[in-house]
Amino acid sequence: MGTIETLAAKLAEDTMKAMDETGNDRLYVEVGNVLGASSQTLEEAFLTEMRVRLSEATARRFLNAKLAEARGGPKAVSPAEE
Repeated sequence: MGTIETLAAKLAEDTMKAMDETGNDRLYVEVGNVLGASSQTLEEAFLTEMRVRLSEATARRFLNAKLAEARGGPKAVSPAEE
């Protein structure tokens, strides 16, 4: 992995943690805007990392809800119902 990808991945990881901690689910947009002011290349890599991570989290919640439903447990909230 190159420098840009490494930096983008670490920043995305830290941003996901900050979003969880603060409850600000659009924080990554603000971080992207800050990056874009100085490095469009890093901004694009960061936003790609964020989209992938957010998509994975949504899919994981969906999968967990389906598994809970199939196992007869309490119905978890699916991403579409949030």
